[in-house]
Amino acid sequence: MAAGRPALIALTALAPVSWGTTYAVTTELLPPDRPLFTGLMRALPAGLLLLALARVLPRGAWWWKAAVLGALNIGAFFPLLFLSAYRLPGGMAAVVGSVGPLFVVGLSALLLGQRPTVRSVLTGVVAAFGVSLVVLRAAGALDALGVLAALASTASMSAGTVLTKRWGRPQGVGPLALTAWQLTAGGLLIAPLALLVEGAPPALDGTAAGGYLYLALANTAVAYWLWFRGIGRLSATQVTFLGPLSPLTAAVVGWAALGEALTPVQLVGMALAFGATVAGQLAPRTAVTAESFRNAEKTGRKDSMDVTGPALRR
Repeated sequence: MAAGRPALIALTALAPVSWGTTYAVTTELLPPDRPLFTGLMRALPAGLLLLALARVLPRGAWWWKAAVLGALNIGAFFPLLFLSAYRLPGGMAAVVGSVGPLFVVGLSALLLGQRPTVRSVLTGVVAAFGVSLVVLRAAGALDALGVLAALASTASMSAGTVLTKRWGRPQGVGPLALTAWQLTAGGLLIAPLALLVEGAPPALDGTAAGGYLYLALANTAVAYWLWFRGIGRLSATQVTFLGPLSPLTAAVVGWAALGEALTPVQLVGMALAFGATVAGQLAPRTAVTAESFRNAEKTGRKDSMDVTGPALRR
């Protein structure tokens, strides 16, 4: 597993890199002012497609666990994220979202028994500072509701990440099925909200249809499968420290495809955020506790134990 860890990290990193293209796709290809419908089109078709491929339904307690994870990672996260993006200036939503690693460090201490280290907290602060240099622009007074929505979306995704790590997967169920359950549950949660708030779906031309197809397949189905696969094999903090790659990718896409300029300050911020992302993967090697070994043995997934980061103590 150790030899394949860099490849696993690289594959997991493709998820936030893909999410970094969402802003450009949304602004350039999709109908304006339809954030809930866009969230629905990202989640539900992708979930149903993966569900058809996995051909596995939850059993027992996993019906409510899948619903909770789907609500945290998808159903609540998408609407809150879009709400904050519409109400906050510039990249402020991305800055608030960049504190996600700090949320995960705290939640991991509460739910996983992983004690926070000075390095993990400092790395999280550097990542947030670097992202702020990349995306912040001069702006007037901040919208309180927008800030609360951004914080809530970050907390929702962080809690979903930690609970996904804590609960693992049922024996014999792979990450594809787990991803399908969450996307479907989240999409079903968004559907009535989108209809109630935004009304009937808009008419779509070929460009919009292509944009939604990209969001549903590459940006959501594949990306979230890679993300939850990574959560199952890496520590929660390692995975969440890949998050800053999303706003960094958005900045690069804006520069390369939309003609936006990158200032020296932004380049410094990108270097800081990327350095923090790399540092977040260098977890110290510790021994695996007897309890974590018994948990892994019981689920038949000893290969997924986090032997390079803090031991999992449930």
